[in-house]
This record gives sequence, C-alpha cells and structure tokens, in this order.
Amino acid sequence: MRVRSCDLPGIGKRVSMTTSAGQMLVLIIHHTGKKELYFFSRPDADEADFTVVLTNEEARELAAELLGVTYQPVPFDKVQAFRKEIMLEWLEVQPGSLLVGKSIKQSQIGSRTGVSILGIIRGDDVIASPVADELIQAGDILIGAGRAEEIASLEELCGN
Repeated sequence: MRVRSCDLPGIGKRVSMTTSAGQMLVLIIHHTGKKELYFFSRPDADEADFTVVLTNEEARELAAELLGVTYQPVPFDKVQAFRKEIMLEWLEVQPGSLLVGKSIKQSQIGSRTGVSILGIIRGDDVIASPVADELIQAGDILIGAGRAEEIASLEELCGN
C-alpha cells in the first residue's frame, strides 16, 4: 500500500492510500476533528465513488475494528501455534478489585502480571490501545494478551 500525506492549509491534513488492487482511500482530517473518508475505485477518477463523514467516536470505533480489537481472523494453523503460547482474554473488573480507580500505569498490570492490555470495553464503548493514564472502572472488560499463567494473575487482580 502506498501512503502519502500533506497539510491542507486552513483545513487540516490529507492522507491518501493506494491499495495493491489500485483503489484509493483519501482521509481528510479537519482541524475541528471532523474526518471525511473518500473511496475511489480508480486513483485517477475525478470524483469519489462514495464519501463517509465520521465523528471522532466513529473514527475510533472504525480504527478499533480495523485493528482487530474486537475480532481478529487468524488462519487455523496459526491459531493452534498461538494458543500454545499466547492467549487473548476478556476479563471483567469486579467492583471490589484493586484495579478500580487506578490507571493502567498505576496498577502496574504489565509488570505485575506480564499481560498487555490491548483494549477496554466500557459499556457500549471500545477503547482501542488505551493510554497508560486510562482509569480502570468497575465493570470494565479488559482485553489482555499473555501466557496462561499471566492471564490467571490478571484474572485474580480483576477480582474473578
């Protein structure tokens, strides 16, 4: 994929991506946060085949889906090898957990358990690749990756 970007004075930034199939996606990111996504079936076309305007929240959700936070298809043979070493687990943080009210950084999940937090599901919201300062709340579902024994340690921290 070929990616190019340029500043749009007074507007924001333009990022264009040409796929291996010869199609083009253009993303216009406005200073206001508005995001416009244009699809061209041919890179030399004068007009987009379609346009989608996204809010910040919608753009984050789309990015989470594209990054595979909620679902990541993997060839079956790789799944078998992956399962022997690394697990992905969704763990709910219980109200009495020591994690409640602490940031990911403060809770030291990584150093205490070895688990990497890939995302947080909070109600209907998905926080993809949460920042270290993200506060953990009771009821949050942590999406973690680690070995079985590491996941078990996080499960205990979550109060499960």
